[in-house]
Amino acid sequence: MSSLTLHNLDESIVNALKIRAHRHGVSMEAEHRKILETALKKAAKPRFAAVLMQIPQVGLDSDFERKQDERDKSVFD
Repeated sequence: MSSLTLHNLDESIVNALKIRAHRHGVSMEAEHRKILETALKKAAKPRFAAVLMQIPQVGLDSDFERKQDERDKSVFD
């Protein structure tokens, strides 16, 4: 296992870590380790293409064709 030493931390950060560790019933080191793990080991977000592939097939493209009416025509047509 590797070690990590932090320097020049604001005293308010150190105090907040002490309070948080005490609240969780663990050492400051254990709390610090948990914070780092939570921040850095988040599940990767799925790629957009993968999300699109999960959408079920619900019909043919022609089922979703937009039919234009007079209200849809542009003033520039």
